[in-house]
Amino acid sequence: MQTKIETINAESLRYAKEIIFSGGVVGMPTETVYGLGGNAFDDAAVQKIFAVKGRPADNPLIAHIHKDYDLSKIIDYDPPYAKALREAFLPGPLTLVYPSTDKVSKFVSCGLKTLAVRVPSHEGAQAFLRAVDIPIVAPSANLSKHVSPTSAKHVYDDFAGKIPLILDGGESEGGIESTVCDITGEFPVILRPGLITKEMIEAVVGTCGEYAPNLAAGERVKSPGVLYKHYSPRCQTRLFADREVLDAIAYAKQENGKGKRVCVLAEESLGGQIREAGLAWLNFGGNEREMAARLYALLREAESVCDELVAIEPKKKDGVMKGVLNRLKKACNSQDIPH
Repeated sequence: MQTKIETINAESLRYAKEIIFSGGVVGMPTETVYGLGGNAFDDAAVQKIFAVKGRPADNPLIAHIHKDYDLSKIIDYDPPYAKALREAFLPGPLTLVYPSTDKVSKFVSCGLKTLAVRVPSHEGAQAFLRAVDIPIVAPSANLSKHVSPTSAKHVYDDFAGKIPLILDGGESEGGIESTVCDITGEFPVILRPGLITKEMIEAVVGTCGEYAPNLAAGERVKSPGVLYKHYSPRCQTRLFADREVLDAIAYAKQENGKGKRVCVLAEESLGGQIREAGLAWLNFGGNEREMAARLYALLREAESVCDELVAIEPKKKDGVMKGVLNRLKKACNSQDIPH
């Protein structure tokens, strides 16, 4: 199969629609990361996404809709506070998990009695969703456990020859996946942190919880991105706490001395110190928005230019950085970083 990367225009949207309604899969942009999209009503198309991506069968998908789509077509119950959340944050990087699954393919929610729905703000995504005018389920367009994609090229690197079309919407501005918020209870509960923070949600509806999964006890995964090993580059990784800068630099120099190509991923304020040590520096950025936008591109860059990535946690931990750190720790598979 030949994989085409096409700019988003009338012709490429016609081709994308043809693929979707023939049961195929299309790479699509969003403001957060690129998605691997298929028809939410088509069992075979949904199963194809799991197969092509190598995604675990118990990891639910998110349905993407355009901003004027009739939500009642896919959910049975709309909680009282949900409208306020939609008005405040949608279109945008917020996924709402509603108490309904029976109107789309049974494979979308992996047996859970819920449906995750998102309205992306990316103009290209909206054009695609309007062209098909159906819910499109779209996990991140990367092979399972690999780094999420923030460009059409990233999607191509993982799926060349496996999908027919990637719609090129440019570099993703958000950089990390949407916040996923469970709205099946009396107040919203964040299942996966992202660009829409707990504080932002509380400012709209008053109360917002945060979910702590207990998968060891056999609990079902309620949201994408909960599985521990995730977002990982194809190189060795080691994560250091923000107070361990000198330890991280010493370790990186030691590994360099063994002949390894080592890069240090760290926030902008540490760049001079890292360069003075003679080490290659990947500039994480100087604020939370830059770090969110750069994270996945830097992880993919690392796997192409170094044998080992030494990452140093940023000092800021709250707000958007909660989501960034969530992804960074999973990428480095770091379970025991003390704080």
